[in-house]
Amino acid sequence: MTDRFILCMKWGRAFVPDYVNVLHSACRRAMAAPFRFICLTDDGAGLDPQIETLPIPDLGLAEADWFRPGVWPKIALFDRHFHGLRGRALFVDLDMVIVRGLDDFFAMDGTVIGTDAGPGWGRKGPPHPPEFGSMIFAYDLGGVPEIAETFRADPAATWTRFRQEQQYVHHMVPGARFWPAPWVISFKRALRRPIGLDLVLPPHAPPPDARVVAFHGQPRPSDLMQPGLRFWDRFPHMGNGPVPWLVDYWRDNGGRPLT
Repeated sequence: MTDRFILCMKWGRAFVPDYVNVLHSACRRAMAAPFRFICLTDDGAGLDPQIETLPIPDLGLAEADWFRPGVWPKIALFDRHFHGLRGRALFVDLDMVIVRGLDDFFAMDGTVIGTDAGPGWGRKGPPHPPEFGSMIFAYDLGGVPEIAETFRADPAATWTRFRQEQQYVHHMVPGARFWPAPWVISFKRALRRPIGLDLVLPPHAPPPDARVVAFHGQPRPSDLMQPGLRFWDRFPHMGNGPVPWLVDYWRDNGGRPLT
């Protein structure tokens, strides 16, 4: 039985099932070692039969709290029991684009390893203190249960101090490590063209040393795959139309056309 897991989460209506199916396919292509792919979800309809599904561990959240700013259901990933599973896990958000080389994410040692998603991520300038980003992170299942237990004991106190779940995790794991900077790149900061050029030139393709392209906030990958001339960026940026390399990625991993 493998001790490697790739996890994702889907609840509500923000993401169609193809996001999970494409992520699963892309992870299979990017991993040489065996692993189990598990989607934690409240609705497994439309998912590929090869994808394992499990319920999201209970945090005692009210229905409205699942959609408050931040992504607080992710704290359930640190549940002490976590469905009785043990091993090394890599959690991946559904709007990540997997390019290559996921085995290396399992080779790094660290209690929790995430993306440095602070102000300096993908930008030139003076260095900034690292800030934990939870879009793709590794940890041992059941290895840091205090993250979930402290939150479950008093969610309101946590929400008073922290705006997002990743800020809370950063606080709870002061020794967190971070992926090498080239591995996880921001689409908006690394691939989008400068203002003005983005109106006429498509975004850059991922460079050879990138493993994952992170989409955070807007736009989402689906916005960049719509047919025809459609603006998908926020003014003053003016990105528009389908992005060929992303359309190819979606199609090659079994994704259906998005309309």
